[in-house]
Parts: sequence; C-alpha cells; structure tokens
Amino acid sequence: MDETTIKIRPAWASDAPALARVHVDAWRTTYRGILPADALAGLSYERREHGWNEVLALAPEQRHVIYVAEDQTGQVVGFSSAGRETSSDPVYTAELYAIYIIEEFQRHGLGRRLMYAAVNGLVEAGYTAMRLWVLADNLGGRRFYERLGGRVLRERPLEIFGVTVRELAYGWDDLHTLLTNTTPA
Repeated sequence: MDETTIKIRPAWASDAPALARVHVDAWRTTYRGILPADALAGLSYERREHGWNEVLALAPEQRHVIYVAEDQTGQVVGFSSAGRETSSDPVYTAELYAIYIIEEFQRHGLGRRLMYAAVNGLVEAGYTAMRLWVLADNLGGRRFYERLGGRVLRERPLEIFGVTVRELAYGWDDLHTLLTNTTPA
C-alpha cells in the first residue's frame, strides 16, 4: 500500500455507515483472542452506525474531532476520534476515544497520521494534555502509544461482553510535543 494515496480528512455526517464498518471490522481483528469470539462475531454494523450518527450530529457542540482515512477509491479504511475527557480529570482534559484501521491498512503509517489529525484538532480546540484508554492485552496498540511518548498513568478493570479485562490509561502532558512526534513526513 502506498500511504500517499490515503487522504486524511474530517468526518462528514454521511460517513456514519463507513465509520461503523471500520469500527466493527477493526474490533473483530484487534480484539481477536482478547474478547469472546462470539461477542465479536455478534457486533452489528447497524447498531454501530446508529451510534456514529449520534456522535457526528453532536460533535461540533461537544468539541469532538473525528477524522477518516480514505483510500484512492473513496473507501474509509480508518478513523480517529477525540474530544473532552470523559471523567473530569483535572490534568488530562482531552481524550483520544478511538483510533481504528482496517487490518490490511495497518502498519503503513496511517495510525500516526490519524493520531496527528486528532491531536491537531484537539490543540486547535484549546486542549493541552490528553489521555486514552487501551486494553492491556492490546500489545500492538500499547507499543504504538509508547513509541509516540505515551506513558502509563493508571489501570482499571473493565467488564465487556461478560468478561473482565484490564485497561491502561496512557497520557501526554504536552500535546504540542505529541504533534511534533506524529508530524507526517
């Protein structure tokens, strides 16, 4: 894959079906062996699309930034989503909610480009520090965040699909430094 053929742009309301497809497909591959197989197989594009319609409609008023990675045919192959931190953390006031890429487009620099877009959007919205949550067993995700300078802040249990897993919070104290670390070549 030639990463230069992939365009990063803000998400549009009409992207909800594509965001849902990427979200579900990426969950099925990213969490294979971590979350129950039957639960991953039961994920619904339609339910996820409904959720994305709501998120996209409320994004501007909630200072929520959403970017998509689109291939040369116009197909959305990844996304990043970020905004206000969800638990009133006094230091890490922004949160990366999600970054997902379809499996065949992973490990080609798209994650870094989507992270850059999200962080840049957060900086433009006035945020200075960010955190995210990642499943402890998602080793690929953890390595990615660590390469970008994220440090583990804390952990918590999370019950999902009837199983308890561990989630780690990664944080960045300075979004301007993170922007420098993710600047596309």
